[in-house]
Amino acid sequence: MDLSRRTLGKVAVATGAAAAVGTVVARSADAATWKVTGTAVPALAGFDNQMKTFMQARGVTAGQLAVTYKGRLVLARGYSTSESVAVQPTSLFRIASLSKSLTAAAILRLEQDGKLKLGSKVVDILGITAPVDPRWSNITLWRLLQHLGGWDSTVSGDPNFKDATISQALGVPMELKHADVIKYMTSQKLDVAPGTKYAYSNFGYLLAGRVIEKVSGLTYEAYVQQKLLAPLKIKRMALGWSIAKHTGEMTYQSQYTGRTVLDGSGATVAAPYGAFSMRTQDANGGWIASAPDLVRWAKMFDAPSAVLNSTSLGRVWAKPEIGIDPAGWYYGLGWQVRPVTTGGTGRNTWHTGSLPGTSTLLVRTYNGMSWAVLFNRRDDASGKSYGDIDAAMWTAANGVRTWPANDLFPQYFS
Repeated sequence: MDLSRRTLGKVAVATGAAAAVGTVVARSADAATWKVTGTAVPALAGFDNQMKTFMQARGVTAGQLAVTYKGRLVLARGYSTSESVAVQPTSLFRIASLSKSLTAAAILRLEQDGKLKLGSKVVDILGITAPVDPRWSNITLWRLLQHLGGWDSTVSGDPNFKDATISQALGVPMELKHADVIKYMTSQKLDVAPGTKYAYSNFGYLLAGRVIEKVSGLTYEAYVQQKLLAPLKIKRMALGWSIAKHTGEMTYQSQYTGRTVLDGSGATVAAPYGAFSMRTQDANGGWIASAPDLVRWAKMFDAPSAVLNSTSLGRVWAKPEIGIDPAGWYYGLGWQVRPVTTGGTGRNTWHTGSLPGTSTLLVRTYNGMSWAVLFNRRDDASGKSYGDIDAAMWTAANGVRTWPANDLFPQYFS
């Protein structure tokens, strides 16, 4: 059974493809000392080896991996290539666009509880009146979550990374608020008619976060934590901050700098620390988590539960009205989906995440495996691809001869 080279890297989508472009920052060369934490599992040594090869080739100082098999957490590891960095299996990383599965699930939970319908119009829920483009009235929650809302960043840019432009256009100070981004976008024409083209949209998920707040009466973060994470005993996950760190959170690295969007000073900052706003990224890319948290979250999608019932799970994987890739994958609700018919039936589902200082991957396979991989950078002087981690993980998984019977979930969740 060869499941490798699933072309995940070819179809990967990222949250901040051009968020910070600036001068190259020289990196000091720490003495490269390979350190691994967490329980060693000899049968899964291939995963450790792939992480080591990947990180050392790119100078990544902090990485983390969690692997499940048949619903059991069989590997949870922290990796470091630096004397000064200590990564534990529970260390926290920004997860970037892996956040989208949380946001989509929150909308589904609200529907499940009778608070809204996926066919509802976004303008009606949020009270958006008289947008410049009347086609806003055709943006439903379905279309919002499946990236069919009518915005195409390849045409007009990504408004979640146009802070200075929006600040100037509206005459409002930075750091922007969600309402500022929404006001600006309602004054712009849509790039395409809603429902006519798949185009990955961070802004669509920013709007979804505001729907969650409006309908639930809670903050976006509180709703997700209370309704989705708490039932799963996931207690570490939270929204990240632009500058300050949560306890146990990693330091982020990039070879680039950019101008701060946290105020109007125009100061040059390290790209991960102020070249984009974590506050406005919340529902599309703002969460922090550990790899065990993420595979715990991914396991929730395996079967109906108190979080999402069978109807809601069916909606997660439903095919969109348009946008099936020629290679067979499509975007569901917060997940990319590829039906599997060779060697079995079912689906492989995944998402990638990318921000300056962050590169992440979460995979669920049709035959009972899943893994979450987190790094504290997405670029370095080597120029090597970070998307290669996908093939590396499949190589490791295909190399396992006998999966262990252990389950580490009780160690990390109680």
